[in-house]
Amino acid sequence: MTKLRARHVVWDWNGTLLNDNHAVLAAVNSVCAQYGRAAVTLDEWRAVFSRPILACYEKVLGQALTTADWDVIDQHYHTAYRLELDTCGLATGVPDLLHQWRDAGRTQSLLSMWFHDELVPLIGKMSLTDLFNRVDGLRGYNMGGSKATHLVEHLKAQDLDPAEVILIGDVVDDAEAAAQVGAQCVLVTTGMMPRSRLESAGVPITDSIPEALALIDG
Repeated sequence: MTKLRARHVVWDWNGTLLNDNHAVLAAVNSVCAQYGRAAVTLDEWRAVFSRPILACYEKVLGQALTTADWDVIDQHYHTAYRLELDTCGLATGVPDLLHQWRDAGRTQSLLSMWFHDELVPLIGKMSLTDLFNRVDGLRGYNMGGSKATHLVEHLKAQDLDPAEVILIGDVVDDAEAAAQVGAQCVLVTTGMMPRSRLESAGVPITDSIPEALALIDG
């Protein structure tokens, strides 16, 4: 495979740097229980996962949902997810490979759809803060929509040329966001979408962070 060229990596968090699939599934099934729906398996949730996330719940719960429903679901999901957060570890190769990337004179940042006010202390607790030039999480209300607008602002704040950036994430939305701003993307199969669905994005796919970074010629 041809090497990709980049001097900056934008990292996704959930399902990419953070191994949290079990926490996501527990939170989803907590929502299912509230609606009297039997628990789903990880494969079942991965099969329907997409953005906007409200549509995923409509498929799983078998009913139309309103914005008011979303408010309840979103709050319930995050309450259940937080109960599992302390059991989540870092992905294979993290943080060692991120240290190597930085020590080689290259730069990296973190862009997540997890709440900014909770993300910052979490990465501090995991001793990751100094690895990133910038950390951006979700600020304000969100309907579980696309990352593209957030990526534009993230790159602009760092005065980065998108052509020199690779976004490493775990869902098709990451690839679509990168394409919209003119950045490259590598997807890993460790998160919320199986390889079969990631392949529709038309970008390189790997099974781990080490494999993803191995594709990049800095």
